[in-house]
Amino acid sequence: MVRVGVHVSIAGSIDRAVDRAQEKGCDTFQIFTRNPRGWKIKELTETDAIRFIAKVKHSGIFPSVDHMPYLPNLAAPTDEVYEKSVAALTEELKRCNALQIPYLVTHLGSHRGSGKEAGLRRIGDAINTAFSEVATDNEVMLLLENTAGTKNSMGGTFEDIRHIMDRIEHKERIGICFDTCHAFVAGYELQTEKGLNATMQHFDEFIGLEHLKLIHLNDAKADLDSRLDRHEHIGLGHIGEAGFRVILHDARIRDLPMILETPVDDRRDDRGNLRKVRELAAQHSGMSGKLRKVPRSIS
Repeated sequence: MVRVGVHVSIAGSIDRAVDRAQEKGCDTFQIFTRNPRGWKIKELTETDAIRFIAKVKHSGIFPSVDHMPYLPNLAAPTDEVYEKSVAALTEELKRCNALQIPYLVTHLGSHRGSGKEAGLRRIGDAINTAFSEVATDNEVMLLLENTAGTKNSMGGTFEDIRHIMDRIEHKERIGICFDTCHAFVAGYELQTEKGLNATMQHFDEFIGLEHLKLIHLNDAKADLDSRLDRHEHIGLGHIGEAGFRVILHDARIRDLPMILETPVDDRRDDRGNLRKVRELAAQHSGMSGKLRKVPRSIS
């Protein structure tokens, strides 16, 4: 079966996130280790870390995933925001290490009109600086998340992500988080076996499937190539149940941990979305029972 979970709150204390993940029936889960909407960081104590690590181990849930807060922009052209963003990334790598969280997901930011090349350079420098400022025994893997291709955003194409990867000195410390909603609205077709296969082959050609570590499994309120980043409940958006049935039966994807970032509303709760994913994963995909693979490129 698939390993699927949701983003959970750390309200009260960070270890409470594990309780909430268990209550929802998660196999994996994602958190913010701090307030995602501010620059101020609450200190992570040794007691916080010990409690969190113990609960994760006891729960059997794996992996735990951290997501960078909203304000940092690794491609920012202004020095003030850029320097604060690099500091936030450095601190988050340290917090993940203390909490024994293996993956840290980051958005790639916006060049704010300074141009793609300037943005690519900023992101590469930011990541290299952050890696150089954490302890050598920090084994947290930074996952670069593809974006929806909105104006000035970085990482909307697999080619752009490859350009960023090429600038990273410690390539063994980075991987990819593939967001289905973002990919779809950026122009990558995921609704059919043919479309998904073409997308995955394209990903393999430019990035390499060996770098794919995590899936953000989200349906899309907007249509293919719309460039509108609006998540929808699984099966209720433009990717649809048929699309997710294909995705969840693809060997390149189904064995990876999957995090849902679906809406919070009265149509369906987290448990409902988890049930829907497991239901679709258990159904026949229409792919003649075969899990298709393509050769991995050497990168």
